[in-house]
Amino acid sequence: MAALRQSLRTLCGPASAAAVRRLAAPHTPAFTASGLRFASAAAEPNLLEVTVDGNTVHVEPGTTILQACEQAGREIPRFCYHERLSIAGNCRMCLVDVEKSPKPVASCAMPVMNGMVVHTDSERTKRAREGVMEFLLVNHPLDCPVCDQGGECDLQDQSMAYGADRSRFMDMGKSGKRAVEDKNIGPLVKTIMTRCIHCTRCVRFGSEVAGVDDLGTTGRGGDTQIGTYVEKMFGSELSGNVIDLCPVGALTSKPYAFTARPWELRRVESVDAMDAVGSNIVVHTRGGEVLRVVPRPNDDVNEEWISDKTRFSYDGLKRQRLTSPYVRGSDGVLREASWEEALAAVADKLTTTPGSEIAAVAGPFADVEAVTALKDLLNRLDSEALYTEESFPNVTGSTDFRSNYLMNSQIAQLEEADLVLLVGTNPRFEAPLVNTRLRKGWRVNEMDVAVLGSPVDLTYEYDYLGDSAATLKELADGKHAFSERLKAAKRPVVVVGTAGLQRADADNVYAMARELAASTNPEEGWKVFNVLHKSAAQVGALDVGYKGNPEALASANPSVVYLLNADETDTSKFSNSFVIYQGHHGDQSAAAADVILPGAAYTEKTATFINTEGRPQTTRRAVTPPGLARDDWKIVRALSEFAGAALPYDNLEEMRDRLAQVAPHLTRYDVIEPANFDSVAANVCKADAAAVEAPLSSPQAELKDFYMTDVISRSSQTMAKCVKAASGTPDLAF
Repeated sequence: MAALRQSLRTLCGPASAAAVRRLAAPHTPAFTASGLRFASAAAEPNLLEVTVDGNTVHVEPGTTILQACEQAGREIPRFCYHERLSIAGNCRMCLVDVEKSPKPVASCAMPVMNGMVVHTDSERTKRAREGVMEFLLVNHPLDCPVCDQGGECDLQDQSMAYGADRSRFMDMGKSGKRAVEDKNIGPLVKTIMTRCIHCTRCVRFGSEVAGVDDLGTTGRGGDTQIGTYVEKMFGSELSGNVIDLCPVGALTSKPYAFTARPWELRRVESVDAMDAVGSNIVVHTRGGEVLRVVPRPNDDVNEEWISDKTRFSYDGLKRQRLTSPYVRGSDGVLREASWEEALAAVADKLTTTPGSEIAAVAGPFADVEAVTALKDLLNRLDSEALYTEESFPNVTGSTDFRSNYLMNSQIAQLEEADLVLLVGTNPRFEAPLVNTRLRKGWRVNEMDVAVLGSPVDLTYEYDYLGDSAATLKELADGKHAFSERLKAAKRPVVVVGTAGLQRADADNVYAMARELAASTNPEEGWKVFNVLHKSAAQVGALDVGYKGNPEALASANPSVVYLLNADETDTSKFSNSFVIYQGHHGDQSAAAADVILPGAAYTEKTATFINTEGRPQTTRRAVTPPGLARDDWKIVRALSEFAGAALPYDNLEEMRDRLAQVAPHLTRYDVIEPANFDSVAANVCKADAAAVEAPLSSPQAELKDFYMTDVISRSSQTMAKCVKAASGTPDLAF
């Protein structure tokens, strides 16, 4: 850590350590009635007074000139500076004129001083920016007509706003512009390195945020290049974010290459459902087809990053899709049918079967509206056998209290912890945006991390405590060497992964983790126990009242099984049951079903998902479902009519009114309802099952295990290429 801090100080030049730490949480200015971002005249103590173009602002010590100018409402051009990365100060585009300074100052790297007077529009500032832009364009190729960055390129925009209308540089030696060989860093990021302006954003992102030091610079002066030195894949689950960071067209999306221009796209703000984090995204569409997915900033959830699976698996949304209902005939063959035929077949079976013999399973893409509608329908048919596909311990009170299955510390607060214990989980691949928070806390706030489970690469250092479940009991009883550090921590966090709960002794492991969290001594108001889910639908289904032990279904041997987006269920256990599959992809569950009802994917419907911290968020329809596919809750609503048990809602507003009746927090979007009774939940959560010797482990141990984990990503050709590349296949061009 000491070496890292020293390297940051070296990289940041004159910027103070305080300025570096403040990048993640910039100063929030006061606003006047006119809307200008000027600080209050009654400045707080210890604030520095800075004058920017005649306007006075008061800022905290350690604030850079660039940040002070932004608080004064002045935009400063920049290429290398980024709010979430360390300061490099190498593009020089942010030069400003500071009184009593002999030359223009790089505003991104210079901290303000009390009484400093800054001019952002002086003649000297304009000449300096024009000169920098001339240097940048000397060797930049004239690729704009064929560059995928065209229309959203910072170099284009800033050359128009701050550049000159002519250049003083002539190719006197007839040597032409500088040319650099393109690098092959995998199937996701396309490189055209002749366009690179050496801002080093990609290098800093890989080193600081992703924790993968694959990218770096070689050479000096005009021979400087950015690459991997030895050609290899950029081995990060977050590699696609360098596309957004690159201010020019040097790094672009390989799957999206030459597909569309930005002004041709329709943008819809939505939420990702590929994991339980609920990353905020923008879905770009054209002609009823999803063409790309990019992040939408949300400091409480994903900051401004998304995982590669979120960004690039969208091509799986148009492959292996179910576009029509199917009914299995008397000869055992599935045949295409109309909606009336399919719903009549399902309703006939439901109404002629006792409620005690009907069961339902909700999978990872089942939205809250759909699971609520299905529960209402089956309750009317006297069935209470509703389960989530992802198993969760069934110890006393485990799902009766929300604090037992939520990430109670909240994602954004994880980086504030001083000690984190990961139990049976690999957050790097199960929830990449949670792992970036942990890495940020480890790198910036000196967080200590310990792992009880598989010894995996988390991109940061940790204390390895082994993989035995018995260690949990030793830690709780104070018999382990690490126990004292846990009890001494003021903000400890225990994170239990659901992968570590898919065991014969899951109840025991869960209860011991609960006991361990209760044995700590946190500061007042700090919550210790957290569960990291992998399924976007898990928390919503548990909130509505679904049970977390689908293993009970096999022994119950139900006559009718309703699979709602449940694509990972072992259907061989229901060979004697009538299986109904409702979902959007023709995977293994659809192949075993007697009736198939085609549903809509998360980009094709407006639906509610609850993330792992209990935050309700809504997706929005970006494209229409293909063929005869329909929204999941509407299918259940239509089915209730055929079954003679009509549900009392006909549109989305009425459906969400029903959600508010079931649990009011489900419709308070982007607001986390605190999970109360945490101490009570910990006291009643007991298990008597004996521990087994099987090690705590996560099935996602390597990068190749990250890409294809669900029905959408398994249908994606891009994700298949990633698995091939991550497995060490020499040819990365595909």
